Amino acid sequence: MKRVRRSGTELEEAVALVLRELGIRTRRNVAALPGTPDFANQRRRIAVFVHGCFWHAHRNCSLAKIPKTNRAFWIEKLAANRSRDKRKAAELRKAGYRVVTLWQCDGREGYARKLSKLVSD
Repeated sequence: MKRVRRSGTELEEAVALVLRELGIRTRRNVAALPGTPDFANQRRRIAVFVHGCFWHAHRNCSLAKIPKTNRAFWIEKLAANRSRDKRKAAELRKAGYRVVTLWQCDGREGYARKLSKLVSD
């Protein structure tokens, strides 16, 4: 668990590259906002969360399997993570932010497709 990084992951770096290519300037891990979005542009009111499929219990995803050992703990922990994610996204929307959630399994093309909607809006 100690080796699991909270920020600066390979996944985040891939998303940062797509954001730069689309010309969307953001700050990383903005602690002043609810849920500390991985990327945010406060002027344009954009918040982007980059979720690992396992840690955020992505539904119907093969990367989000619950471990067989200590199953009760993991079910409770992952349910709490999903609940917190939902609550923080709702708080951001209430504050007027457009919230985009990107999943590990989306891949680079998926990131570009979802993020390009921010540019066209």
